[in-house]
Amino acid sequence: MELLLSFETWIVLAILLASAEIFVPGGILLNLGIASLIVAIGIKTALLTNGVAIFTTWFISATILLFVGYFVTNKFFPSKQRVDNTDEELDVFGQEVLVTHTIGPGHNKGRVDFQGTSWTALGDGSTIEQGSKATIICKENISLVVEPKNN
Repeated sequence: MELLLSFETWIVLAILLASAEIFVPGGILLNLGIASLIVAIGIKTALLTNGVAIFTTWFISATILLFVGYFVTNKFFPSKQRVDNTDEELDVFGQEVLVTHTIGPGHNKGRVDFQGTSWTALGDGSTIEQGSKATIICKENISLVVEPKNN
């Protein structure tokens, strides 16, 4: 218990934790080292006199430093990460395709060329002739649903 209440113990712990940040980057060990320094100052000024107060101060100050460090870091070093569309069907909608095999009439399947690949295509019930252009309405399983392109 005597070791826990020692100013020197907390100073050494602060130096070790801050130095360990070199080998384990991320800022967490530095925050723990600063929290240890805060506890050392509290012991030196006789504000912290028992183990419960010491550990409580250390945990609370480490937590506050972690959150403050996170928000300050994000403020001055904003992320360049962006989230793109992850729903492929939204990218497909409205695209123009070339009909390579006649689609229709009715539910007869045909083929279209889209993104450099031949796809099975379903029509709107009318006949879409080979060589004409069509617009993708949606995707149904592994087939594209198309309608004749309006000129």
